[in-house]
Amino acid sequence: MDITPMMEAALALFREHKGILRTSDALRLGIHPRSTLYALRDASLVEPLSRGLYRLTELPPLANPDLVTVAHKIPQAVVCLVSALAFHGLTTQIPHAGDIALPPQVAQPTLAYPPSECFVFPVWRSGKRSKPTRLTPHRCASMPRPSAWPTASSTGGLGLDIVLEALRAYRAHPAFQVDTLLSYAHICRVDNVMRPYLETLL
Repeated sequence: MDITPMMEAALALFREHKGILRTSDALRLGIHPRSTLYALRDASLVEPLSRGLYRLTELPPLANPDLVTVAHKIPQAVVCLVSALAFHGLTTQIPHAGDIALPPQVAQPTLAYPPSECFVFPVWRSGKRSKPTRLTPHRCASMPRPSAWPTASSTGGLGLDIVLEALRAYRAHPAFQVDTLLSYAHICRVDNVMRPYLETLL
């Protein structure tokens, strides 16, 4: 299939937006769905990540496609809990749904796919990844932050085995900083819970 000037212009717009666009954003940018967007799909130049979400096929494979989908459909979301631990390699647990945190004033959305579970954290603003990249265009709790969150029953009721596994993994990581970990634990109001477990690992 020959690439038309309209298709070339659409590809340029995709590249300007980290290679991923929702159909609604494509329409807003002037990309016609039938004559251009679907033509790019049929030419295997873009691929659907989920309904209404397309990505350039020229990009490297995504490590976490479900989290990327959630990030584009729920822009305020910050990956947290088991999903954040898995993203940072701090757990052997396989998340069955994407755990995301939202600020208190944002209504919890519903997604048909991928499966996700929303949590509302009063201290949502601290300890989050603020600079998405092309390969990971989602915001994720920083490494010490998810190590602190699971110790509180209000953050999803995660088991102690997951908590201790995460603490051990973070303790062995080159980026380990006990002061930062305790600082986030204090912000999350779980420092008294975390400190005894952390002391056994130091």
